[in-house]
Amino acid sequence: MDLSIQDVARIAGTTSRTLRHYDDIGLLKPSRTGHNGYRYYNQAALVQLQRILLLRGLGLGLPVISQVLDDEADAAKALTGHLEWLKEEQDRLARQIASVTQTIEAVRGGGEIMAEDMFNGFDHTQYKDEVEERWGKDAYAKGDSWWRGMSTAEKAAWKQRSQQLGEDWIAAATAGIAPDSAEAQAIARRHVEWLTGIPGTPASDARGKGEGKGTGDVQAYVTGLGEMYVADPRFAKNYGGAEGAGFVRDALKIYAAENL
Repeated sequence: MDLSIQDVARIAGTTSRTLRHYDDIGLLKPSRTGHNGYRYYNQAALVQLQRILLLRGLGLGLPVISQVLDDEADAAKALTGHLEWLKEEQDRLARQIASVTQTIEAVRGGGEIMAEDMFNGFDHTQYKDEVEERWGKDAYAKGDSWWRGMSTAEKAAWKQRSQQLGEDWIAAATAGIAPDSAEAQAIARRHVEWLTGIPGTPASDARGKGEGKGTGDVQAYVTGLGEMYVADPRFAKNYGGAEGAGFVRDALKIYAAENL
């Protein structure tokens, strides 16, 4: 049975106005419209709405969500990827909840707080070993110190910049432009500038030494990252999947060869 727009809004925790907007921009069409002008939604439409809300939860804008939905027509396959991410978040949040609960009990009971347990689920150092293996302990130490020294607002701004960069890459890839186009190369330039702002990376070290075109380390670093975006699903998902990551890799490779 089709559900009315009011029922869908109530069940999904959104508003009729939002659903009408999704219809207006072609993001979510109702399965039918009644004689009274009311919109009704069937199961396929509800699946589409679930995907939209999941992508919104990841912080993606509506234009990017539209492109992602177009690229991933297989709803079951796409939702499987979302499910894996949700399970990871569920585990992290469960550990945070347990950690905070233990702290509250210890504070109220006057017991001893175990530092190791207090920060379970809050770890931003989960890639420590991987970073040290790839770029050395000094690279991790510099990056860790930089991140810890940032204010909450600065961290939020940096995350927003990263997210916007990812959205722009996805938009460019789905638009079908060439990796060597002016538009793609402009994003590649921003990407490299973003990398140089992270202490401890070869890109940042090269900038600090005043090195420019022709430095092999930063060129190899940027090119290597492009390859890693494609090879590692954790990074590829930031660019809409393997195909989008391949576009980023190609654009960065061209930029690095001509400018670094």
